[in-house]
Amino acid sequence: MHTVHLALYEGLADWEYGYVAAGINNPEFQRAPGTFEIRTVGVTRDSVTTIGGVQMTPGLTLGEVDPTQSTMLVLPGAQSWDGNDPFVDAALRWNAAGVPVAGICGATLGLARAGLLDHRRHTSNAREQLAPTGYQGAEHYVDAPAVTDDGIITAAAVAPVEFAREVFALLGIYEPAVLDAWWQLYGKKDPAGFYALAEN
Repeated sequence: MHTVHLALYEGLADWEYGYVAAGINNPEFQRAPGTFEIRTVGVTRDSVTTIGGVQMTPGLTLGEVDPTQSTMLVLPGAQSWDGNDPFVDAALRWNAAGVPVAGICGATLGLARAGLLDHRRHTSNAREQLAPTGYQGAEHYVDAPAVTDDGIITAAAVAPVEFAREVFALLGIYEPAVLDAWWQLYGKKDPAGFYALAEN
C-alpha cells in the first residue's frame, strides 16, 4: 500500500486538499486500483477545526510516521502558517528521505522557510508573499497555478485542481490518458472529459 500523509492543523483550508484526497483514496480510474491510501497526521491526535468549521482528528502523529514509509506529505494552506514549525521540520525530513512534499497556499511559506524552494522552480499565492520568509529562491519563482520541481510541488490557494493534477502526475496514480481526461473534466470544465473517463 502506498500511503500519502495529509497534514492536519488548525484553520486548514478545506478546499485545497479535497481533489487530492478523493483522487488518491478512490480507486476508480486508477492505474493500480486500491494501492493508494490517505492517512491524516497531526502534531498530536487532538482534533483540529478547519476554516469551514469542520472538526478533523488526525489518525497519526508526526512522531509515529517514518518518512521512508510514506509516499508523499501533503501540506494544505491554513488561516495562518505561523506556529507550524513541526511541519516545516517534517517537510525537511520527508525531503531528506527522498519522499515528495506537496504544499499549497500558506504551506509554500513553510517550504520556503525550510529552504526547499531556494534552488527549485516554485509558485505560491504571489511572489511577494514569499519574500518575508527570507528565502533565497526568488529567481526561481514561476507565475503559474502549480509547479513541480525535484520532488516538491507548490501551488496557489486558488488552484486546488492544478495542485491535484501535479500530485497525481508525480505519483503516477493514473495512466496519462486518464489524467488528461480528468483534467479535461475538472480543470477545463469540459463535460467531454466525463465521457473520456468513462471509456477508461
